[in-house]
Amino acid sequence: MNWLVAALAVCVLVPSANSWCYHKPSCNDTTWPTIAAKYCSGTRQSPINIVSASAELNANLTEFTFQNYGDTSILKKILNTGKTVKVSLGSGVSISGGDLSEAYDSLQFHLHWGNGSSIPGSEHTVDGKRYPMELHIVNSKSTFNGNTTLAVKDSTGLAALGFFIEEMSGNETQQPASWNTLTSYLANIRNRGDSVSIAPGISLDDLLVGVDRSQYYRYLGSLTTPNCNEAVVWTVFKDSIKVSKDLVRPGHPERHPAWVLGLINARIPGGQRSLACISSRIATVIQVTLERSKEP
Repeated sequence: MNWLVAALAVCVLVPSANSWCYHKPSCNDTTWPTIAAKYCSGTRQSPINIVSASAELNANLTEFTFQNYGDTSILKKILNTGKTVKVSLGSGVSISGGDLSEAYDSLQFHLHWGNGSSIPGSEHTVDGKRYPMELHIVNSKSTFNGNTTLAVKDSTGLAALGFFIEEMSGNETQQPASWNTLTSYLANIRNRGDSVSIAPGISLDDLLVGVDRSQYYRYLGSLTTPNCNEAVVWTVFKDSIKVSKDLVRPGHPERHPAWVLGLINARIPGGQRSLACISSRIATVIQVTLERSKEP
């Protein structure tokens, strides 16, 4: 349950070679430009550090339309991929608006987490702040009919929605109920390849409770894992998802994803690739990271 130390990161996951990893020197992110040389050392790599003071207003960044995000039967299966926890979504879920070129089908979401203390889990940072977790909802242009192999060949073929996760104030436990229920499935997927069906009762709207989805940053980036394809329209929401402390902190090892699943899938802060991305992307962020504010 306490897997929520995860950076619910919608890193975008598209099948690639299993030769990469997060922390072993032989295959961690410092080696990715060699493992996937075509893109992993490219000029629009993700994640980035968002400099809020440099974000520019763009009137084209309208509100999104979220189709079937309130459907409580749309979360289908939760899977331990060996590198993250992925939840597959049923058909008919999509997003449009938000200055996207067309409708995008919502395919899955997944998480990134640290160890609950010294290693936070979010991939993106805002003004240098790294959050405990990040959730990523992965969307593909509807014209590709869910074919991510085709989508990654298009410079805007994928749209990723990123949501930070942090603990709420107060002493409530097991809140929100949607997150408490979702994390309860962790114990059933302890090993790589394990999966279990999700019972109806949780919607995407339930998981995104409290987030003002009209407030966000936008930039063009990439997958955050090899093959690092530069094919992603990134939307990172300003508001974070708030969950109770017991779902973020590793108070009970049997409920924490790092222990239950035996893996940590957050990059260690200060990794060479992370520093290179943040440093080389600052100028670009000033130019293309956009912030939308509500009309008075």
